[in-house]
Amino acid sequence: MPSHLHDEVHDCTELLRSALRDNDITLPSLGVDLPGFAGSYALPLVALGNCNTETARRLAEALRKAAAR
Repeated sequence: MPSHLHDEVHDCTELLRSALRDNDITLPSLGVDLPGFAGSYALPLVALGNCNTETARRLAEALRKAAAR
């Protein structure tokens, strides 16, 4: 996999983590999806992971507020 894709997926993950933190939201499982680096096509993915219902509601509320702007 080209190094720019490796850097891009890590940078994107940190940008998302920071934006969520700015809204007091934490996705505990947020990270780079390591299996995305495997295989012949190697498409790097950001794994959003799991969260509880309170976090899901807070995320939905933050997205709705952003969409209304």
